[in-house]
Order: sequence, then structure tokens, then C-alpha cells
Amino acid sequence: METRDILQKLAGIQTIESVRDILKVNKKKAIYYIYRLRKQGYIKTRRQSNNRRVYNISFENKLGGKSYYEIINQYSPIKIATPIIYKIYGKEPSLEETLIYAIKTKSFRTIQASLALFKKINNWVELYKLAKENHIERQVGALYDLAHRIMRVRKMAKQFRNNSLPKEGFKFGYIIPELKSKDFKEIENIWKIYLPFNMKDLEEYK
Repeated sequence: METRDILQKLAGIQTIESVRDILKVNKKKAIYYIYRLRKQGYIKTRRQSNNRRVYNISFENKLGGKSYYEIINQYSPIKIATPIIYKIYGKEPSLEETLIYAIKTKSFRTIQASLALFKKINNWVELYKLAKENHIERQVGALYDLAHRIMRVRKMAKQFRNNSLPKEGFKFGYIIPELKSKDFKEIENIWKIYLPFNMKDLEEYK
């Protein structure tokens, strides 16, 4: 039976028993169809108070969607309110992808809130790949050192640091054009990147 046909017949709230009745199959086959739809992202499962599983089946479940701002707000004490929400359909963006997006916005508040992601990021290979593709390796490195200064974060991979540190002759760059720090000159000099924050801007992380 085609997935489209199954979805049309089962759209809504179902149980194993109702799937059996609607599709006129035995329990084993009903479980198989549930498994198949769940694997393709069409099912959200919840348990009732009696521990019975109930399945919400719809095409919209596969679309899902979560915005970068929702992910940042999930982890950061600094919340972002934005009138425009760009949802990523088909998959949930990784924390590494979300951090890169935040830096590319060049938004003071967005980057400020995204510093909290360093507490959870652990895929430094992915982060380096994305940073290099967007030519912001040094920006990521400088923001990491800043985050490390104000909160507990996961350890940066040595390979990321070694590959991202500026080479001789590199000029200073910005995270947000024309903004420089007064409090984090040491970090700026290490990465040759001007940080847009001062200590007072990060008080919400204390």
C-alpha cells in the first residue's frame, strides 16, 4: 500500500486497534505501517494516562519545522523576539548550524543570545566546516573565548583552534561592523577580530 493512500486513510488520532480496523489488517501489519509512517516523520506519538499509545498522523508532522530563533531561545537566558520566523522544514537545524546563522545575521541581540549555544556544542568538525564555508572561523573562535570567559562551556577542539587562529599578516575583522570591545582586548588580539560586546552587555549570563 502506498504511503499517500495510508496517510489519507489514517489522518487524525489513531491507536493500533483503529489502524487495524481502518486498513483491515492484523496487528503485526498495523504495527509495521505505524513504524513505516513514524520513520518517514508522519507520526507524533504520545502516551495516555493508562500508558496506551496514541498516534497523531498527518502530512504536517513531516513538515515539522523549527526556527533558528526557537533553538536559541531554548538554550539562552537572553530571549529573542522577532516578527519574522523562518522555520527549517524536513529536519531540525543543528546547534552548530544555528550558531553560524546567528553570527551571519550581524544582529547584536541575536549573537549575544547565541553565546549560550557554546554550552552544548560538541561537533567541532561540523562547526569548522560551516564556519570555513562562510569565512567566519575567527569570529567563531573569538566568540567561543568570550563565552568561555563568562560561563561554563564545552571544550573547543584543538584542531578547530589551530586551524582557525589568524596567520601572520591577517588584518582585524569585525563580527558586527564598527563595533569594538573595551573589556575583551586580549581576545580580540588573539583572533584579530573585534568583539561587539562589553562586560555589561553580558550581565544576563551571570
